[in-house]
Amino acid sequence: MNEQTLTTGPHTLQARGITAGYGDAPVIEELSLTVETGRVTALVGPNACGKSTLLKSVARLLPVSQGSVLLDGADIHSLRTREVARRLGILPQSPIAPESITVGDLVWRGRHPHRRFGQRRTDADDLLIAEALTATGTAELIDRPVDALSGGQRQRVWIALALAQDTPTLLLDEPTTYLDIAHQIEVMDLLADLNERTGKTIVLVSHDLNQAALYAHTIVAMRDGRIVRQGPPADVLDERTVAEVFGLDCVVVPHPRTDRPQIFPLGSRHLIQENRT
Repeated sequence: MNEQTLTTGPHTLQARGITAGYGDAPVIEELSLTVETGRVTALVGPNACGKSTLLKSVARLLPVSQGSVLLDGADIHSLRTREVARRLGILPQSPIAPESITVGDLVWRGRHPHRRFGQRRTDADDLLIAEALTATGTAELIDRPVDALSGGQRQRVWIALALAQDTPTLLLDEPTTYLDIAHQIEVMDLLADLNERTGKTIVLVSHDLNQAALYAHTIVAMRDGRIVRQGPPADVLDERTVAEVFGLDCVVVPHPRTDRPQIFPLGSRHLIQENRT
């Protein structure tokens, strides 16, 4: 069993020996992970290594064929959907909005897990929705149809919905997809600020090692459905691990401002030139 254990606390989320995949083909097998409460965790690794499968499994979006996922000590599959939605905010890859729905109505849906049947929208709901829209820079889009937005605008609106859900834990599958570099940094700054101000636990899948190193407290490096290494960025993102996980030669140097590791890939041309010199 690939056992990895981190610090636990309130609102704990754990995978214990889970096997999951699609059809008869498991993507992850007997994998265990305890998410560090109140911190930012980044799942990194090459395509098809199991990052999204792991995230979907702990989010209850994908059933597990073996093992269990525990939310605050209870099997997540034993909890009511509304109860899970009050504790976990989830942003999957490429979410689909109902046709013609406006931005305001979509973000309002983030409040639904907290409403009793027939209960009216409250001032507190409106405040959370407004804060989520402002935080993601989408307040001016509130009356626009979601399907009329650009890819980057839609992504920020979906993040606003997750924020309006106001859960102690956020699970985000590639939250900076479709965003240009400036908006990517804005979103990562937003998530880091939320974590710092509110203590939200954030787990995100990332393909950008340098962004993950700058913003995450914990890196979980995966390959072939297993966890190769995990821990603080400086302990995980070294040249040996990047080569093992990604099959990539690189140079790792500390960031000049933060001292966190930054990865500079070395393609075959660079290696040839290096050998010549």
